Amino acid sequence: MEPVYRSDGEVVAVIHEGNLYNIDGAWIGVLLGAEVYGFDGEFIGYLNVERRLLRSRRNPDREPIAPPEKLPRPLRGIPEFFPMAPMFKQLPYSVIDVFEEYGEKFAFISSRRPDLD
Repeated sequence: MEPVYRSDGEVVAVIHEGNLYNIDGAWIGVLLGAEVYGFDGEFIGYLNVERRLLRSRRNPDREPIAPPEKLPRPLRGIPEFFPMAPMFKQLPYSVIDVFEEYGEKFAFISSRRPDLD
């Protein structure tokens, strides 16, 4: 398990077996290289070398991928403590930290999924 940091240094997610999970173990998305796509196949952002989830401030021109047919199970056994975050470089105005700007969207992933009828 590898930690993903917010720009203030807090661990907000983990990478496990090619998937991104929030700190509570709920699945956020799948990694394709450094790019992260959500449950609906939409582009969320990319992981940089500092392990932050970033994206362009303006909407990126990325094609959505086919959504996964079956969502991964919640992740269990996430450690309580991770290494301290490195000193991060300042982000240019054109780039945002996804967990800072849209953190509430990833706190309760179940509220983003469509209702089952």
